[in-house]
Amino acid sequence: MPAIVLIGAQWGDEGKGKATDLLGDRVQYVVRYQGGNNAGHTVVIGDESYALHVLPSGVLSRNVTPVIGNGVVIDPKVLFEEIDGLESRGVSCEKLLVSANAHLIMPHHRALDKVSERFLGNARIGTTGRGIGPTYGDKVARMGIRVQDLFDPGILRQKLDLVLRDKNQLLTKVYNRRGIDAAKTAEEYLTYGERLKPYVADTGLVLGNALDNGEVVLLEGAQATMLDVDHGTYPFVTSSSPTAGGACVGAGIGPTRITKVIGIVKAYTTRVGAGPFPTELKDEQGDYLRKTGGEYGVTTGRPRRTGWFDAVIARYAARVNGVTDFFVTKLDVLSTLDKVPVCVAYEVDGKRYDEIPMTQTEFHHA
Repeated sequence: MPAIVLIGAQWGDEGKGKATDLLGDRVQYVVRYQGGNNAGHTVVIGDESYALHVLPSGVLSRNVTPVIGNGVVIDPKVLFEEIDGLESRGVSCEKLLVSANAHLIMPHHRALDKVSERFLGNARIGTTGRGIGPTYGDKVARMGIRVQDLFDPGILRQKLDLVLRDKNQLLTKVYNRRGIDAAKTAEEYLTYGERLKPYVADTGLVLGNALDNGEVVLLEGAQATMLDVDHGTYPFVTSSSPTAGGACVGAGIGPTRITKVIGIVKAYTTRVGAGPFPTELKDEQGDYLRKTGGEYGVTTGRPRRTGWFDAVIARYAARVNGVTDFFVTKLDVLSTLDKVPVCVAYEVDGKRYDEIPMTQTEFHHA
C-alpha cells in the first residue's frame, strides 16, 4: 500500500511533471498537496505540450484519478480555465477530485498581494501576485473561506462580510485602492460552487481507502524544498510546505503510509524571484544555461536565475525530506561543456560550510 512523495530538491522547476509522467501506469492517484496557481508543471506527451498550474500532472493519464488536496489554495476561475483548456484538447477531467477543505483564493487576496508587494519596493519577496500568500495567511488566521463554504450561501456571505470589514480598511485607507463588494463576490463564487460541486469529495477518506486497497498514491508538491516556509530561504519562500512532511498534512494521510520519497534535482540550479542563491551565474555561462535549458517560468514567463549544481542544497534536501531516491533532469543541457563546476561547500568569511549555514545572514554571504 505505497504512498510515494515527489518533491523538488532545489528551488523548483526541476521537472517534477516529467517524473510523474514516467511513473505512468504504476500509479492510480496523483495528489497535489500544497501551493496554488503560482506554480506550474510542463508535461510533453508526443508532440503535445501541456502547461499545468493547479491541476495535478496525473490528469493527463487516463487511468489516474487526479486529486487536489486540502493543502492547496484554489482560484476557481483559474481552475475552470485550466479544465476547459484541457478538455478542448481532448483531455478529460471528469475523474478530478477536489478536497472540500481546500481554501479559496478570493478577490481581496489577489488585490492585497499585488499592492503589498509594490509597497515593499526593494524589499519585495518576488511573489506572482496571484493571492497565494494572503490566502494562506487568512487560513492560519482562521479567516479563510473553504470550498465547502460555497455550498452554504448564508455561511459564505457571513464569512465574506467579516473578512472584508478588515481587508477593505487596508485596501482603501492604507493602499488607497478600491474596496471589494461582498455581495458581488458572493454571487460570483456561488456560481463557481455550482460547477465545482461534482468534483468535491472527502479526499483524505478516498486516499485512505485507496491505500488500504493496495493502490499507489503519488503525492506531488509544487515549488520545492528551498521554498518551504519553515525549511527554505525565509522570507524568500512560498507560504506552504512543499517538503515531504507537508505531503501528509496537505493530503490528509498519515506519515506511516509513505514508503518512498523521490527528490527531483536538475543537473544545474535555477531560482525564480528574490533571495540568496550561492551558485548564481550572472555571466555568459548563466545565459547559456538559461537559453539551452529553456529556463523561463511556466506560469509567469519570467526568466529564471541560473547557476551550477549545488551539492550542499541537495544534501540538505535529502536530510529534510528523508529522500530515498534522486531523479536527475536536464543533464543533456551540460553535454556540450568540457567542464561542469559543482559546488561542494560554501565559504563564509573564510570559514568552510559543508552544510547550509544556520543563519540566513551567513547564507546570504556564502
